[in-house]
Amino acid sequence: MKNLIVILLFSLVAFPSCAQKSTKNENKVTLTPTTTYYLIRHAEKDRSDKSNPNPDLKQEGLQRAENWAEHFKEVNFDLIYSTNYNRTIQTATPTAKANNLEIEIYNPSDLNIDEFRNKTKGKTVLIVGHSNTTPRFVNDLLGDEKYDNIADDNNANLYIVTITNDNISSEVLEIN
Repeated sequence: MKNLIVILLFSLVAFPSCAQKSTKNENKVTLTPTTTYYLIRHAEKDRSDKSNPNPDLKQEGLQRAENWAEHFKEVNFDLIYSTNYNRTIQTATPTAKANNLEIEIYNPSDLNIDEFRNKTKGKTVLIVGHSNTTPRFVNDLLGDEKYDNIADDNNANLYIVTITNDNISSEVLEIN
């Protein structure tokens, strides 16, 4: 009887790792990467010089940029994109700093949406654009003309696009 107990104890100690390995291989789960895009328009810009094509944010806009960073504090961004304008870069900067990320510049007029989606697959991405480029970018991601241009006095829209396999969903929130 003692020998049987010793053999059982030895079996429990020596063989569980083998059983676990085969169980893990048999139950291997393939995770499908989810891609999440957060798209916003730049914050309030300084409109005092109508001839300036590249104005900075006004104080209210700088505060909104900080508010965006606070709103996104629970989101771990992998990438942050902005058009090459002062107002969009300034809007993205607090969130980029909070995530220790460099801002990548994109040109909405020269954007290949398929290449962009492949490059960002499985990532969480913030994209800062303009009243016309942001909804167009969302529509391109969706493959549908769902959203119209943003009203000129609206800097509060947050578009969220989530892609998992062939499932694409979107929502727009107003964050004041």
